[in-house]
Amino acid sequence: MSIAKIVVTGGPCGGKTTALSRIQRDLSHLGYTVLIVPETATALIAGGVAPWTCGSNEEYQKCQMRLQLDKERAFEQAASTMSDPKIVIVCDRGELDNKAYMNDEEFEHVLDYLGMSEIELRESYDAVFHMVTAAKGAEEFYTLENNGARYESLEEAAALDDKFIAAWTGHPYFRVIDNRSDFEDKMRYLMQEIAYFLGEASPYEIERKFLVSYPNVAWLDSLPNCSRVEITQIYLRSESNDEIRIRQRGTGEQSMYYFTEKRYVGNRKLMRTQRRLTAGEYHMLKMQADPNLRQISKTRYCLTYEGQYFEIDLFPCWDDQAIVEIELTSEDTPVVFPPELRIIREITGDPTYRNAVIASKPRGATH
Repeated sequence: MSIAKIVVTGGPCGGKTTALSRIQRDLSHLGYTVLIVPETATALIAGGVAPWTCGSNEEYQKCQMRLQLDKERAFEQAASTMSDPKIVIVCDRGELDNKAYMNDEEFEHVLDYLGMSEIELRESYDAVFHMVTAAKGAEEFYTLENNGARYESLEEAAALDDKFIAAWTGHPYFRVIDNRSDFEDKMRYLMQEIAYFLGEASPYEIERKFLVSYPNVAWLDSLPNCSRVEITQIYLRSESNDEIRIRQRGTGEQSMYYFTEKRYVGNRKLMRTQRRLTAGEYHMLKMQADPNLRQISKTRYCLTYEGQYFEIDLFPCWDDQAIVEIELTSEDTPVVFPPELRIIREITGDPTYRNAVIASKPRGATH
Protein backbone atom coordinates (compact mmCIF):
# COMPACT_ATOMS: atom_id res chain seq x y z
CA MET A 1 0.00 0.00 0.00
CA SER A 2 1.23 3.49 -0.88
CA ILE A 3 0.00 6.58 0.99
CA ALA A 4 1.09 10.05 -0.11
CA LYS A 5 0.18 13.25 1.73
CA ILE A 6 0.24 16.48 -0.25
CA VAL A 7 -0.78 20.11 0.28
CA VAL A 8 -2.60 22.33 -2.19
CA THR A 9 -2.19 25.93 -1.15
CA GLY A 10 -2.03 29.34 -2.80
CA GLY A 11 -2.91 32.99 -2.72
CA PRO A 12 -6.43 34.45 -2.97
CA CYS A 13 -8.21 33.61 -6.24
CA GLY A 14 -5.51 31.19 -7.26
CA GLY A 15 -7.84 28.37 -8.32
CA LYS A 16 -7.38 26.16 -5.28
CA THR A 17 -11.05 25.11 -5.07
CA THR A 18 -11.12 24.09 -8.72
CA ALA A 19 -7.75 22.36 -8.30
CA LEU A 20 -9.05 20.17 -5.48
CA SER A 21 -11.99 19.08 -7.63
CA ARG A 22 -9.68 18.33 -10.58
CA ILE A 23 -7.30 16.33 -8.37
CA GLN A 24 -10.20 14.27 -7.02
CA ARG A 25 -11.42 13.51 -10.56
CA ASP A 26 -8.15 12.91 -12.38
CA LEU A 27 -6.41 10.85 -9.69
CA SER A 28 -9.51 8.71 -9.22
CA HIS A 29 -9.31 7.88 -12.93
CA LEU A 30 -5.70 6.76 -12.34
CA GLY A 31 -6.83 4.33 -9.66
CA TYR A 32 -6.10 6.42 -6.57
CA THR A 33 -8.31 6.73 -3.53
CA VAL A 34 -8.31 10.48 -2.84
CA LEU A 35 -8.98 11.73 0.69
CA ILE A 36 -9.38 15.49 1.06
CA VAL A 37 -8.74 17.19 4.40
CA PRO A 38 -10.97 20.30 4.31
CA GLU A 39 -9.59 23.76 5.09
CA THR A 40 -9.60 24.28 8.85
CA ALA A 41 -9.87 28.08 9.00
CA THR A 42 -13.13 28.15 7.06
CA ALA A 43 -14.87 25.77 9.46
CA LEU A 44 -13.58 27.57 12.56
CA ILE A 45 -14.50 31.06 11.38
CA ALA A 46 -17.93 29.89 10.21
CA GLY A 47 -18.46 28.49 13.70
CA GLY A 48 -17.54 31.74 15.42
CA VAL A 49 -13.89 31.00 16.25
CA ALA A 50 -11.75 33.66 14.59
CA PRO A 51 -8.72 35.89 15.28
CA TRP A 52 -11.10 38.74 16.13
CA THR A 53 -13.26 36.65 18.52
CA CYS A 54 -10.44 34.91 20.40
CA GLY A 55 -8.33 36.66 23.02
CA SER A 56 -5.59 37.26 20.46
CA ASN A 57 -4.44 36.16 17.04
CA GLU A 58 -1.88 33.90 18.72
CA GLU A 59 -4.58 32.12 20.73
CA TYR A 60 -6.64 31.63 17.59
CA GLN A 61 -3.65 30.19 15.72
CA LYS A 62 -3.06 27.71 18.55
CA CYS A 63 -6.66 26.50 18.17
CA GLN A 64 -6.46 26.30 14.39
CA MET A 65 -3.10 24.59 14.13
CA ARG A 66 -3.95 22.06 16.85
CA LEU A 67 -7.24 21.20 15.12
CA GLN A 68 -5.50 20.97 11.76
CA LEU A 69 -2.93 18.55 13.18
CA ASP A 70 -5.64 16.39 14.71
CA LYS A 71 -7.63 16.30 11.47
CA GLU A 72 -4.62 15.28 9.40
CA ARG A 73 -3.69 12.56 11.88
CA ALA A 74 -7.25 11.23 11.77
CA PHE A 75 -7.09 11.03 7.96
CA GLU A 76 -3.69 9.30 8.14
CA GLN A 77 -5.01 6.79 10.65
CA ALA A 78 -8.08 6.11 8.51
CA ALA A 79 -5.94 5.72 5.37
CA SER A 80 -3.73 3.15 7.12
CA THR A 81 -6.78 0.91 7.65
CA MET A 82 -7.87 0.96 4.00
CA SER A 83 -7.07 -1.86 1.60
CA ASP A 84 -6.70 0.39 -1.45
CA PRO A 85 -3.26 0.05 -3.08
CA LYS A 86 -2.80 3.78 -3.86
CA ILE A 87 -4.04 6.49 -1.52
CA VAL A 88 -3.44 10.25 -1.68
CA ILE A 89 -4.31 12.49 1.26
CA VAL A 90 -4.84 16.02 -0.10
CA CYS A 91 -4.76 18.82 2.44
CA ASP A 92 -6.65 21.99 1.59
CA ARG A 93 -3.87 24.17 2.98
CA GLY A 94 -1.20 22.91 5.35
CA GLU A 95 0.14 23.91 8.73
CA LEU A 96 2.71 26.40 7.44
CA ASP A 97 0.06 28.47 5.66
CA ASN A 98 -0.74 29.83 9.11
CA LYS A 99 2.76 31.30 9.38
CA ALA A 100 1.70 33.95 6.86
CA TYR A 101 -0.74 35.36 9.42
CA MET A 102 1.69 35.60 12.36
CA ASN A 103 4.77 37.53 13.29
CA ASP A 104 7.92 35.62 14.24
CA GLU A 105 7.26 35.79 17.97
CA GLU A 106 3.71 34.49 17.64
CA PHE A 107 4.88 31.66 15.41
CA GLU A 108 7.56 30.58 17.89
CA HIS A 109 4.99 30.57 20.70
CA VAL A 110 2.64 28.40 18.66
CA LEU A 111 5.47 25.97 17.83
CA ASP A 112 6.24 25.68 21.55
CA TYR A 113 2.55 25.06 22.27
CA LEU A 114 2.42 22.28 19.67
CA GLY A 115 5.75 20.83 20.82
CA MET A 116 6.99 20.70 17.23
CA SER A 117 9.66 22.39 15.16
CA GLU A 118 9.09 24.27 11.91
CA ILE A 119 10.91 21.61 9.90
CA GLU A 120 8.73 18.87 11.43
CA LEU A 121 5.57 20.72 10.43
CA ARG A 122 6.85 21.58 6.97
CA GLU A 123 8.12 18.10 6.11
CA SER A 124 5.19 16.17 7.51
CA TYR A 125 3.87 16.55 3.95
CA ASP A 126 5.39 14.68 1.01
CA ALA A 127 4.81 17.47 -1.52
CA VAL A 128 3.42 21.02 -1.63
CA PHE A 129 1.75 22.67 -4.64
CA HIS A 130 1.17 26.42 -4.55
CA MET A 131 -1.46 27.99 -6.82
CA VAL A 132 -0.34 31.54 -7.59
CA THR A 133 -3.01 34.22 -7.09
CA ALA A 134 -4.62 35.70 -10.18
CA ALA A 135 -3.41 39.04 -8.78
CA LYS A 136 0.04 38.11 -10.14
CA GLY A 137 -0.08 37.78 -13.90
CA ALA A 138 -3.82 37.30 -14.44
CA GLU A 139 -5.15 40.48 -12.85
CA GLU A 140 -8.17 40.71 -15.14
CA PHE A 141 -9.52 37.49 -13.60
CA TYR A 142 -9.04 38.48 -9.98
CA THR A 143 -12.42 38.74 -8.27
CA LEU A 144 -13.97 38.88 -4.82
CA GLU A 145 -17.38 37.71 -5.98
CA ASN A 146 -16.92 33.93 -5.81
CA ASN A 147 -15.74 33.87 -2.20
CA GLY A 148 -17.55 35.76 0.53
CA ALA A 149 -14.54 35.46 2.83
CA ARG A 150 -12.18 37.10 0.32
CA TYR A 151 -11.51 40.78 0.91
CA GLU A 152 -7.95 41.42 -0.33
CA SER A 153 -7.16 44.02 -2.96
CA LEU A 154 -4.88 43.10 -5.85
CA GLU A 155 -1.84 44.40 -3.98
CA GLU A 156 -2.83 42.66 -0.73
CA ALA A 157 -3.49 39.38 -2.54
CA ALA A 158 -0.08 39.47 -4.23
CA ALA A 159 1.64 40.24 -0.92
CA LEU A 160 -0.18 37.37 0.82
CA ASP A 161 0.75 35.04 -2.02
CA ASP A 162 4.41 35.92 -1.46
CA LYS A 163 4.05 35.14 2.26
CA PHE A 164 2.63 31.68 1.53
CA ILE A 165 5.50 30.95 -0.86
CA ALA A 166 8.03 32.14 1.72
CA ALA A 167 6.44 29.94 4.41
CA TRP A 168 6.83 26.77 2.33
CA THR A 169 10.23 27.52 0.78
CA GLY A 170 12.61 24.93 2.19
CA HIS A 171 10.34 21.95 1.61
CA PRO A 172 12.18 19.23 -0.36
CA TYR A 173 9.34 18.98 -2.92
CA PHE A 174 7.74 22.39 -3.45
CA ARG A 175 6.22 23.44 -6.76
CA VAL A 176 4.81 26.86 -7.68
CA ILE A 177 1.97 26.68 -10.23
CA ASP A 178 2.02 30.02 -12.01
CA ASN A 179 -0.55 31.75 -14.22
CA ARG A 180 -0.01 30.46 -17.73
CA SER A 181 -1.75 31.25 -21.02
CA ASP A 182 -5.17 30.49 -19.53
CA PHE A 183 -6.74 28.88 -16.46
CA GLU A 184 -7.14 25.48 -18.11
CA ASP A 185 -3.43 25.48 -18.92
CA LYS A 186 -2.73 26.24 -15.26
CA MET A 187 -4.83 23.22 -14.20
CA ARG A 188 -3.03 20.99 -16.70
CA TYR A 189 0.32 22.19 -15.33
CA LEU A 190 -0.77 21.38 -11.76
CA MET A 191 -1.93 17.88 -12.68
CA GLN A 192 1.28 17.30 -14.64
CA GLU A 193 3.36 18.24 -11.59
CA ILE A 194 1.30 15.99 -9.30
CA ALA A 195 1.58 13.13 -11.82
CA TYR A 196 5.36 13.58 -11.91
CA PHE A 197 5.49 13.52 -8.12
CA LEU A 198 3.43 10.33 -7.94
CA GLY A 199 5.48 8.70 -10.70
CA GLU A 200 2.52 8.46 -13.07
CA ALA A 201 3.62 10.77 -15.88
CA SER A 202 7.21 9.57 -16.29
CA PRO A 203 9.66 7.56 -14.20
CA TYR A 204 12.29 10.22 -14.82
CA GLU A 205 13.07 13.58 -13.27
CA ILE A 206 14.78 16.32 -15.27
CA GLU A 207 17.61 17.76 -13.20
CA ARG A 208 19.94 20.55 -14.23
CA LYS A 209 23.02 21.67 -12.32
CA PHE A 210 25.09 24.82 -12.54
CA LEU A 211 28.38 25.86 -11.03
CA VAL A 212 28.13 29.40 -9.62
CA SER A 213 30.43 31.79 -7.85
CA TYR A 214 30.12 31.61 -4.09
CA PRO A 215 26.93 33.55 -3.36
CA ASN A 216 26.43 36.41 -0.94
CA VAL A 217 25.17 34.53 2.13
CA ALA A 218 23.93 37.71 3.80
CA TRP A 219 21.77 38.35 0.73
CA LEU A 220 20.34 34.83 0.82
CA ASP A 221 19.62 35.05 4.55
CA SER A 222 17.79 38.34 4.05
CA LEU A 223 15.31 36.99 1.50
CA PRO A 224 11.83 36.03 2.74
CA ASN A 225 11.51 33.54 -0.14
CA CYS A 226 14.71 31.70 0.83
CA SER A 227 15.18 29.07 3.52
CA ARG A 228 18.40 27.63 4.92
CA VAL A 229 18.66 23.91 5.69
CA GLU A 230 21.63 22.03 7.12
CA ILE A 231 22.12 18.65 5.44
CA THR A 232 24.23 15.64 6.42
CA GLN A 233 24.47 12.95 3.74
CA ILE A 234 25.86 9.42 4.09
CA TYR A 235 26.28 6.96 1.23
CA LEU A 236 25.51 3.30 1.84
CA ARG A 237 27.17 0.24 0.34
CA SER A 238 25.59 -0.73 -2.97
CA GLU A 239 26.10 -3.78 -5.17
CA SER A 240 24.89 -1.84 -8.24
CA ASN A 241 25.83 1.46 -9.78
CA ASP A 242 22.89 3.15 -8.08
CA GLU A 243 23.52 5.84 -5.47
CA ILE A 244 21.98 4.86 -2.15
CA ARG A 245 22.12 7.44 0.60
CA ILE A 246 20.56 8.50 3.86
CA ARG A 247 20.13 12.16 4.69
CA GLN A 248 19.52 14.25 7.78
CA ARG A 249 17.82 17.59 7.11
CA GLY A 250 18.13 19.97 10.05
CA THR A 251 20.17 19.80 13.23
CA GLY A 252 19.73 17.96 16.52
CA GLU A 253 16.16 17.21 17.52
CA GLN A 254 14.85 19.53 14.81
CA SER A 255 15.72 17.09 12.02
CA MET A 256 13.98 14.93 9.47
CA TYR A 257 15.52 11.82 7.94
CA TYR A 258 15.30 10.33 4.44
CA PHE A 259 16.41 7.28 2.47
CA THR A 260 17.04 7.91 -1.25
CA GLU A 261 18.04 5.73 -4.18
CA LYS A 262 19.11 7.45 -7.42
CA ARG A 263 19.86 6.09 -10.86
CA TYR A 264 21.08 8.42 -13.60
CA VAL A 265 19.69 7.88 -17.10
CA GLY A 266 21.54 10.09 -19.56
CA ASN A 267 22.84 13.55 -18.77
CA ARG A 268 19.73 15.23 -17.37
CA LYS A 269 17.35 12.42 -16.44
CA LEU A 270 17.35 10.40 -13.26
CA MET A 271 15.12 7.94 -11.46
CA ARG A 272 14.68 8.60 -7.76
CA THR A 273 12.87 6.77 -4.98
CA GLN A 274 12.68 8.32 -1.55
CA ARG A 275 11.06 7.55 1.77
CA ARG A 276 11.07 9.13 5.17
CA LEU A 277 12.95 7.46 8.04
CA THR A 278 12.59 7.57 11.79
CA ALA A 279 15.62 8.73 13.76
CA GLY A 280 16.15 5.14 14.90
CA GLU A 281 16.08 3.79 11.33
CA TYR A 282 18.53 6.48 10.24
CA HIS A 283 21.05 5.61 12.95
CA MET A 284 20.74 1.88 12.23
CA LEU A 285 21.36 2.45 8.51
CA LYS A 286 24.48 4.49 9.30
CA MET A 287 26.14 1.17 10.12
CA GLN A 288 25.84 0.28 6.41
CA ALA A 289 27.86 3.33 5.35
CA ASP A 290 30.22 2.81 2.42
CA PRO A 291 33.73 2.98 3.95
CA ASN A 292 35.10 4.38 0.67
CA LEU A 293 32.86 7.45 0.73
CA ARG A 294 33.04 10.10 3.40
CA GLN A 295 30.09 11.85 4.97
CA ILE A 296 29.03 15.07 3.29
CA SER A 297 27.83 18.09 5.24
CA LYS A 298 26.48 21.06 3.35
CA THR A 299 24.31 24.11 3.77
CA ARG A 300 21.41 24.26 1.34
CA TYR A 301 19.55 27.45 0.51
CA CYS A 302 16.14 26.78 -1.05
CA LEU A 303 15.14 29.79 -3.13
CA THR A 304 11.87 30.47 -4.94
CA TYR A 305 12.33 32.87 -7.84
CA GLU A 306 10.05 33.60 -10.82
CA GLY A 307 8.01 30.49 -10.05
CA GLN A 308 11.09 28.22 -10.07
CA TYR A 309 12.61 26.40 -7.10
CA PHE A 310 16.40 26.54 -6.79
CA GLU A 311 18.57 24.56 -4.37
CA ILE A 312 21.92 26.24 -3.71
CA ASP A 313 24.45 23.95 -2.01
CA LEU A 314 27.41 25.40 -0.11
CA PHE A 315 30.15 22.94 0.87
CA PRO A 316 32.50 23.70 3.80
CA CYS A 317 35.55 22.81 1.70
CA TRP A 318 34.66 25.35 -1.02
CA ASP A 319 35.00 29.09 -0.55
CA ASP A 320 34.81 30.32 -4.13
CA GLN A 321 32.00 28.35 -5.75
CA ALA A 322 28.74 26.53 -5.11
CA ILE A 323 26.31 24.25 -6.94
CA VAL A 324 22.78 25.22 -7.97
CA GLU A 325 20.22 22.53 -8.85
CA ILE A 326 16.75 22.82 -10.32
CA GLU A 327 14.27 20.08 -11.21
CA LEU A 328 12.10 20.60 -14.29
CA THR A 329 9.24 18.79 -15.99
CA SER A 330 10.73 19.32 -19.46
CA GLU A 331 14.26 19.60 -20.84
CA ASP A 332 13.07 22.61 -22.85
CA THR A 333 11.95 24.64 -19.85
CA PRO A 334 14.03 27.86 -19.69
CA VAL A 335 15.79 28.57 -16.39
CA VAL A 336 15.57 32.15 -15.10
CA PHE A 337 18.28 32.88 -12.52
CA PRO A 338 18.27 35.71 -9.98
CA PRO A 339 20.72 38.35 -11.26
CA GLU A 340 22.66 38.08 -7.98
CA LEU A 341 23.78 34.54 -8.87
CA ARG A 342 26.85 34.55 -11.12
CA ILE A 343 26.79 31.46 -13.33
CA ILE A 344 30.18 29.94 -14.16
CA ARG A 345 28.89 27.12 -16.37
CA GLU A 346 26.34 24.33 -16.57
CA ILE A 347 27.57 21.06 -15.08
CA THR A 348 24.53 18.87 -15.77
CA GLY A 349 25.78 15.37 -16.53
CA ASP A 350 29.33 16.12 -15.35
CA PRO A 351 30.08 13.31 -12.88
CA THR A 352 32.82 15.38 -11.26
CA TYR A 353 30.21 17.43 -9.42
CA ARG A 354 27.93 14.66 -8.20
CA ASN A 355 27.77 14.53 -4.43
CA ALA A 356 28.85 10.88 -4.44
CA VAL A 357 32.01 11.83 -6.32
CA ILE A 358 32.68 14.75 -3.99
CA ALA A 359 32.30 12.28 -1.11
CA SER A 360 35.03 10.10 -2.62
CA LYS A 361 37.61 12.90 -2.70
CA PRO A 362 40.19 13.18 0.11
CA ARG A 363 39.01 15.28 3.03
CA GLY A 364 39.79 18.93 2.38
CA ALA A 365 39.88 18.54 -1.40
CA THR A 366 38.13 21.26 -3.35
CA HIS A 367 37.72 21.28 -7.16
